[in-house]
Amino acid sequence: MENEDPNQWGHDGTPSQIPSLRTEARESAQVRNLGRQVVIKASKRRWAAVLVLSCYSMRNAFQWIQYAAINNIFMSFYGVSSFAIDWLSMCYMLAYIPLLLPVAWLLGKFGLRTIALAGSALNCLGAWVKVGSLQPHLFPVTVLGQVVCSVAQVFILGMPSRIASVWFGANEVSTACSIAVHSNQMGRGLGIALGFFIPPVLVPNIDNPDGLAYYMSILFYITAGVATLLFILVITVFKEKPKHPSSRAQSLRYTLASSDASYLSSIVWLFKNLNFLLLVITYGKMHMCPGVYLN
Repeated sequence: MENEDPNQWGHDGTPSQIPSLRTEARESAQVRNLGRQVVIKASKRRWAAVLVLSCYSMRNAFQWIQYAAINNIFMSFYGVSSFAIDWLSMCYMLAYIPLLLPVAWLLGKFGLRTIALAGSALNCLGAWVKVGSLQPHLFPVTVLGQVVCSVAQVFILGMPSRIASVWFGANEVSTACSIAVHSNQMGRGLGIALGFFIPPVLVPNIDNPDGLAYYMSILFYITAGVATLLFILVITVFKEKPKHPSSRAQSLRYTLASSDASYLSSIVWLFKNLNFLLLVITYGKMHMCPGVYLN
């Protein structure tokens, strides 16, 4: 009892109670940071941010798989091999490997809104580039458009956890992170499903190159139009952070000057962490061995 901090005692002589997570769940508490009161309140806009992320992910996944759905038609139109068409999907995986860490650094440095705008802008740009590939000799143009879209998807995949921490309260972070991740995955799943369903409906298998160009133009223009609408939606709806911090941790982050270590030193620290390495190995093996899902 002699070593207890007097500040831990209330006016009635009993230890003051630490605010419970249930209190923070109401998001109406006020905390004092650096001599001023900061209102902690969850914004209603947080669910709009998750919805935009899901739509954004769905749109990008549609562009990823749209060529594979009618592989033989694009082979015939452009006069290329099946291997070349397959690489229009594989470039997504190839782009993710070298760009993951740089985009994660950009996310930490410039914030959610900048990354969301950059990703949606690239997605929109790639869709419009592919509109200009409606001639049999313009296969390199459609490759360029697909590569731009593959870069855009790297900006999407790192956003769920950041949205959860910035926009949701302390008692909602885990739930919100799982919702954001699953909405991202469900958005991609729906986009993949639409990517397999819509192209065969819009582009019939005919031998006339001019006819194929016409039907492909319908597909590409619809794709570019939806990408443009989502870009406008990100501009108008998606914000960097809520008006009021969503948790005590966020309120401190807003108030205090950042003293975080450099991004490179953080990466080095992670790879020295045994728990992190075990997680990387187990998660990587799970995705490399499809049989794990069957057991």
